[in-house]
Amino acid sequence: MKTQNKVILSIGSNQGNKLDYLDQCVHFIHHEIGTVIQISKVYQTPSWGFESDDFFNACLLIHTFQSPQKIWSKIQSIEKKMGRIRSEQLGYEPRKIDIDIISFNDEIIETQDLQIPHPQMQNRLFVLRPLQEIQTEFFHPKTNESISELIVECSDKSVCNPIGNLPFEISKYTFNTFNYIAIEGNIGAGKTTLTNKIAEDFNAKSVLERFADNPFLPKFYEDQNRYAFPLEMSFLADRYQQISDDLAQFDLFKDFIVADYHIFKSLIFAKVTLAEDEYRLYRNLFDIIYREMPKPDLYVYLYQNTEKLLANIKQRGRSYEQEIPAEYLEKINSGYLEYIKSQTDLKVLIIDVTNRDFVENQEDYIFVLDEIRKKTISNS
Repeated sequence: MKTQNKVILSIGSNQGNKLDYLDQCVHFIHHEIGTVIQISKVYQTPSWGFESDDFFNACLLIHTFQSPQKIWSKIQSIEKKMGRIRSEQLGYEPRKIDIDIISFNDEIIETQDLQIPHPQMQNRLFVLRPLQEIQTEFFHPKTNESISELIVECSDKSVCNPIGNLPFEISKYTFNTFNYIAIEGNIGAGKTTLTNKIAEDFNAKSVLERFADNPFLPKFYEDQNRYAFPLEMSFLADRYQQISDDLAQFDLFKDFIVADYHIFKSLIFAKVTLAEDEYRLYRNLFDIIYREMPKPDLYVYLYQNTEKLLANIKQRGRSYEQEIPAEYLEKINSGYLEYIKSQTDLKVLIIDVTNRDFVENQEDYIFVLDEIRKKTISNS
């Protein structure tokens, strides 16, 4: 399962409307590189290494799936878009915007183009002070010195005072009317990846299906008629047990919970895979269980067409999934849509992500968040 990288960036400006430039910069980073999770105050400091106007500086913590090289490429693109002109002369110079990668997880990266952690960070108070504000437990990946130790030892003794705050875009995604969101989708739609990302970005409690532990799943893809009923029964029992156990740990009225499935998917898959007499028995058992289950405040269905689903399944490389026929995926999708139409008391949001990639493209992830936010607003 792909996990997000935690990246600290330093931004600065000493030309024109400096606060406005920093605000624009945060917006571009949030929409093009990664989710801005924390922003320090803006600090005013004298120019460092050359004579010029004072700088306004800040540090950001972002979550992103992007590699260091891709982040650096996008940083250069943002700087260029904002009007920074890099001259060929050596040394420091005034600039509308400056973006540096300070750290990338706890990794040490030394290539021709990139040096991470930033080789000058320990010498720059305008980096260390805002960094300490957002990461009090930060340790230098090379020296293992704490941020407090780095500040004490820093040779830069210039004045570095906070002067204000920047707008924080993630704060508009409060989701405060929905405590429990279920994110559903067909096989390969990306529901688990999205659930993990939202949970991490918004400090939510996640409930993830334990599909990989089901011993009947590989057998089912080899012989569906023989293993359909034990597969669906084991899924139902496991989902009931997991949801009961996991949700019991949380306060459904206070905690923000994101799940990558809703137990009703058991009935959707069973209707497709089981023979008629098996389905009737299964339905009787399911109805008893379903009445006891808490219902999500919002049910999000990620729609993707069959061609895209098959491509995703092939890319993630699970051997037992590679022979899934297109017809099976289409039946599952029809089952979901029929279920959604029948749910008059459940708040449902269908998001078409066929032409979107919320792992590789931050703008697509922001699109999904905006769709959920619209539903949140309409519900309030």
